[in-house]
Order: sequence, then C-alpha cells, then structure tokens
Amino acid sequence: MSTAPTLLFTEALVLLGGAVVAAPIFRKLSLGTVLGYLAAGAVIGPLAHIITGAEEILSVAELGIVFLLFVIGLELKPSTLWKMRADIFGLGTAQVLVGGALLTGAALAFNLMDWRAAVVAGFGLSLSSTAFALQILNDRSDMNSRYGQRTFSVLLFQDLAIVPLLALISILGAQAAPAPGSLWIDIGVAVAATLAMIFAGRYVLNPLFQIMARTGAREVMIAAALFIVLGSAMLMQAVGLSMAMGAFLAGVMLAESSYRHELEADIEPFRGILQALFFMAVGLSVQFDVILDNLWLLAAAVPLIMLIKAGSIYGLCRLAGSDHDDAIRIAAILPQGGEFGFVLFTTAVSAGLFSSATASLMISIVTLTMALTPVVAALSSRLLTRRDQHEELDEDFDGAGSDVLMIGFSRFGQIAAQVLLASGRDVTIIDDSADRIRQAASFGFRIYFGDGTRLDMLRAAGIEKAKVVAICTQKREVTDRIVDLVAAEFPQARLFVRSYDRIHSLSLRARNVEYELRETVESGLTFGRKTIEALGVAEDMAADIEADIRRRDEERLRIQAVEGIRAGSHMLYNRPVQPEPLVKPKRGHDAERDEVKERDDAA
Repeated sequence: MSTAPTLLFTEALVLLGGAVVAAPIFRKLSLGTVLGYLAAGAVIGPLAHIITGAEEILSVAELGIVFLLFVIGLELKPSTLWKMRADIFGLGTAQVLVGGALLTGAALAFNLMDWRAAVVAGFGLSLSSTAFALQILNDRSDMNSRYGQRTFSVLLFQDLAIVPLLALISILGAQAAPAPGSLWIDIGVAVAATLAMIFAGRYVLNPLFQIMARTGAREVMIAAALFIVLGSAMLMQAVGLSMAMGAFLAGVMLAESSYRHELEADIEPFRGILQALFFMAVGLSVQFDVILDNLWLLAAAVPLIMLIKAGSIYGLCRLAGSDHDDAIRIAAILPQGGEFGFVLFTTAVSAGLFSSATASLMISIVTLTMALTPVVAALSSRLLTRRDQHEELDEDFDGAGSDVLMIGFSRFGQIAAQVLLASGRDVTIIDDSADRIRQAASFGFRIYFGDGTRLDMLRAAGIEKAKVVAICTQKREVTDRIVDLVAAEFPQARLFVRSYDRIHSLSLRARNVEYELRETVESGLTFGRKTIEALGVAEDMAADIEADIRRRDEERLRIQAVEGIRAGSHMLYNRPVQPEPLVKPKRGHDAERDEVKERDDAA
C-alpha cells in the first residue's frame, strides 16, 4: 500500500478516536460535545503535532454545515419560513449593521488598523457561527423554541449577508473596483439561480424521488439525497452565495415532500460525522504561536468582542419583542465569530486590506470566540429568571410530532386512519411503498416515504412526541422488528398493533403491547352476522351471537397465552348449536306415552 492512502487512513483513525474519547468526557462534564471536539482537535494538531494541514480537513468538514442547513430546511415549510421574514430581514439586518458598526468603531477607537481594514474586521466579526449555534440548540432540543427560531433567523440573514460583504471587500480593496453595474449583475444571477432551484424543487425533485423509491434500492435513495444536497450547494457557490445557503434552499423546497423524513434519515449520519470533523478541524487550526505572541491583545480583544456582540444582540432582541430570558439565551449563543469570517479575512488579504499576520490574528480571535461559546452559553443560565421553564413552539412540520404515528398504510391502516382523522386527531403516516404514497396523496392523506424499521426514521417522524404508535404493517416479521425496536428505544410508547393471525396475536401479547387486533376478526364477525340475518335470524339474536363469539375468542386468547395454542378448543363452536330443553327428554315407551298425552292435553 502506498504512503498517501496509509497516511489518510491513519489521520481518519486518529480523528475518529479523538472524537470517541473527547465527546463522552465533555458531555459527562456538561460542557457539550462541541467543546470536546475542539479540545480533541487542539490536542491532536498544534499540541501533539500528530496531524497537520487543518485547511484541507476544514474544506471537507464544511460539508457538515452544508448538510446541517439542508436538514434544517427540510423542517421549514415555505409558509413557516415566510412567517419568519420579520426576524430574518428585520432582526437579522439590524444585528449585522449594528454589530458591525460597533466592532468597527472599537477597532478605530483603539487605533488597531485603518478605517478600511476596520470595516472588514468589524463586519466580519459581526457574523456568528452557524455550526456552533445550531449545535448548541440541538443539544438543548431548543431548535423549535421561540428563541431558537429567532436565533436561526439571525443566522440565516448572516448567510445572505456574505454576498454584499464580499462585494464590499472588492470595493474597499487595492484591486480594481468592480465595473459599474457588475454588482447588480451578480445579484441578478444569484436571484435567477435561486428561482431555478425553487422551480426544480417544486416540479422536478418529487418526481425524481418517486422514481428512485420505486426501484426499491436503498443505496439509490442515499445517492440521490447526497446528489441533491451537494448539487444545490455547488450551484449557489458558483453564483457567489454560500454552499450552506444552497443546501438550505433545497431542504425548504423538499419540506412538503412525502420523502422528507427519509431524506433526513439518509443525510443525518453524514451530517453528524462531518460536523464533528468541522469542530475538530477548527481545533486543529488554532495557532498557539500567534496566540502567545499576542497574548495580551487577545486576552483583551476576545472578551471585548464577545461582550459587544452579546450586548447589542440582547438590546436588539428586547426591542424586537423578546423577553429577558429569550434575549439572554440568544445573546449567549451568538457572541462568537463565524466560519464565514475565515473566508472574508482570507479574501481581505488577497485584496490588500490585511497583512497575513493580521489575518492570522483575526482567525485566532474567531477560533477563540468559538471555543468560548459553549462555556458562555452554559454560564448564561445564571442570568435567567425562569431556569426550569422550557417552552416550545407549536410545530407545523407536516404532521411530524402528531398524537398518532402510524407505521404502514395498508388497507387496514387506511380504514383506521379515517377514524382517527374524523375524530380531529393529527396523524403522521410513514410507509415504504412509493406507489401507495402516490395513491394516498391523491386522496388527501399526509403520508411520508420511510422505513419504519429504522430508528433514525422513527425519530425523524416524531415518535418521541407521539401519544400512540399504531403499527399497521402487513408482514409479520416486519411488524415484530418494529415492535421490538420501539419497545427497546421508546419504552414509554403506547403500542397499538395490527396482528397477522392468532399466533401472532399471542406473540404480541407476550411483548406487552397495549392493544393488538387481527385484521380479519371484526370483518369476519360482521360478515357472519349479516349472513345469518339474510337466512332469517333476527337482528337482535344475530348481534347476541356475534357478541358471544367475540367474548369466547378473547377468553380463548387469555387461556392460550398461559397454556399454549391448543388450549381452549372446547370454547369453539364447531357444529350447529341446539337450544337446551327445559326438561331432559325421557327415553323409550314412557317418552312416547308422555308425548301423546301432551298432544291430547294441548288439543
């Protein structure tokens, strides 16, 4: 084996080992996995010098942010995103402008650089880290809280702001200014690319995934998901927007798709490992020599920058209507510099606005603010007035997180779903048949493509919020796998299960499901009752017979659960039932004589 592949595998092994060791330790210390990944990267790279060349790793690891924005986009319908427009373009714009102006003023007040470099530094530092902020929100399960959505709105506008900020560097730089109208051309191209993505998401992606799902090949669906995410990211990067923004738009366009839970489950493993790699790459890029050479400057600048950002964000959130606690939480999550700062500062060097030493110093500041963010977020709880209160928004994610999670949409499930929906209950339905999904959608059902035997799929479909999990799959072995999975991972879930036959019912009862039913029982009883009514049996008598059979069947099941499948056979009606006479008939001559006497008396 050649040296290059061996080195690649060695580095991958070291990084994975560092993540496996650091994440549980820092999680146990309540410091969060992000700080653990940072520490692991710092130890592996600048301290132990096991791995060098963090730039190459960082360029790959940034895909973790791309995948993260795609997953977030999947959970935001266009209508939900429209409701957030005031926070995105109002609060987000105010944060970038006010934060950038304050930080620029601080750089000029301390006479650290000329005004052009100060503008780039100030507005570059006003951007926060999407990866760090959203990871903290996910760790807290607060992504759908009021402050979580407001935080995300600010981050989303910051991603949009990267285009005008890059144009600003070109204008301020020593290089030739852009030709008149070129900025508007760039903006027009970006808008056209965005509209093209919206069109593709609405009219191309869903039919594409229907074709993929019909093949039944699991790897094809994963390949299609990766193609959509990376393709949209590359398209946006080609027109000057961020890759993360492209992935986010693709996710939003698929938010109303029946396949969004499947897509989320397919992308999640890649997102998790690449995002962890991103944080470790940031740790690898820490330049301890720059920090030591500028120790006193950094010791003053880092807390001052975080204080300016946190203070301005708190004030703006209060003006925007957030209460004290929510404003504190947002301010504590967004005081750091962001990964786009690396891009801006590197571009500023090329434009002649920064020296290489200044860029290294700015990148060190961003890295240190990132590293301190989990600590600041943890300490901010001391400033809250309601520490134990955890309020979430009413989610509007296409039925995910409903009262009932139905797995399998066979004929049995379709009838049961009608009863549930008629009662006013919301139902999240997942099924792995593309044809069944298409047919059900034509009748107005909300149904998603997904495999109910996968844990990540169940989580994506909202099983943790479901009051009842209705398993209506057709095959016994599939049903058993889902029941065992749910019982092991979500022991509090109430399981209502369609069984295949009597033996299967006994097996499910042994698994302690709350309710099970053979799909043929009620239909067979109804069919039999209607048949004897057609033969002349009164409706009341037919109903009593049906109730008696149902009672006997349930009693047999209880006996069989204890004594085995062959027990309780004496309770079956296997021949016509004759009403028992009030008096036992006599035999022989005496019986005939009594019968004649009864006829004579009657006459």
